[in-house]
Amino acid sequence: MKKTVAVLAGDGIGPEVVAEAVKVLEAVARKRGHEFAFDERLVGGASYDAFGDCLTDDALAAAKGADAVLLGAVGGPKWDSLPAAARPERRALLTLRKELGLFANLRPAKVWDPLKGASPLRAEIVDAGIDILVVRELTGGVYFGAHERGPDGASACDTMPYSACEVERIARVAFAAARRRRGAVTCVDKANVLETSKLWREVVGRLRDAEFADVALDFMYVDNAAMQLVRAPSRFDVILTENMFGDILSDEAAQLTGSIGMLPSASLRGDGFGMYEPIHGSAPDIAGRGIANPMATILSAAMMLRHSFGLPAEADAIESAVLGALRDGATTPDLGGYSSTSAVGDAVCARIAASGA
Repeated sequence: MKKTVAVLAGDGIGPEVVAEAVKVLEAVARKRGHEFAFDERLVGGASYDAFGDCLTDDALAAAKGADAVLLGAVGGPKWDSLPAAARPERRALLTLRKELGLFANLRPAKVWDPLKGASPLRAEIVDAGIDILVVRELTGGVYFGAHERGPDGASACDTMPYSACEVERIARVAFAAARRRRGAVTCVDKANVLETSKLWREVVGRLRDAEFADVALDFMYVDNAAMQLVRAPSRFDVILTENMFGDILSDEAAQLTGSIGMLPSASLRGDGFGMYEPIHGSAPDIAGRGIANPMATILSAAMMLRHSFGLPAEADAIESAVLGALRDGATTPDLGGYSSTSAVGDAVCARIAASGA
């Protein structure tokens, strides 16, 4: 198989962790007889420093022309003084999501067996099992609504728009995912206050009854969901929610697993195209020190193989290699280990090379 991956390493630790994911993809290609071409472009603050724009037309065209996008992380204090619309998070990240039509964000959060001791939760809660998929709507809601400041600067307004079709298409993704997992969806909202949440309940319930009657559905207010993620995470299978709630809850779910450095994500549109990235940020405080955890980015590459390239066996091989590396103690300081970023990548590659064809 021949595929082109647009590589947008970004800022901070982004280039370090992306380099390891590319290395792992190259190991898979050698082992399985594939050919992956990597088209590297600047994005985020690095692009602003070079070109005066956090997302150039050239980088966007490369992303649109590729079979998938591998993204590191963008932003950092260096660029916080830029106008809001020009900052890396909005100009690069939000624009990529919108321009590429990436409406469905999948964020799996599970505790890997060798890392059970890293979770901040009590052992009996962890032992009950933590394996959650957060399905987050990605191109609507308050992040993409109007943002206004009053004439005197003393008041402000942010709007949270959603249409029924936007809700239905993301709900369909969540129900389909639940069918492949344990068959349960929890729709998280704030329907006791927000009109958009009431719309979500109507559309999600109607779709479930019409097309996914075999999938269990319940609804939960976002404040309660935040509490239950800590109190009883094993009750969740698939969490379906809107953009801002998903952003917050998925970061909370990440911490339950022991390190945000272990959590990958996929941002998809309807035809299988996707952008894949770790959920952590650019972490400028540790950039260049060679201690960043690359596992989330490596696992994001595995999601790319599964969702965009239709290579589930290769994705399984990466995930198996990650598990083996963890069992061998190949962990960075965030997990209490002493391995460098590159050493962790090498350990995963070695496992892939030694695996069966």
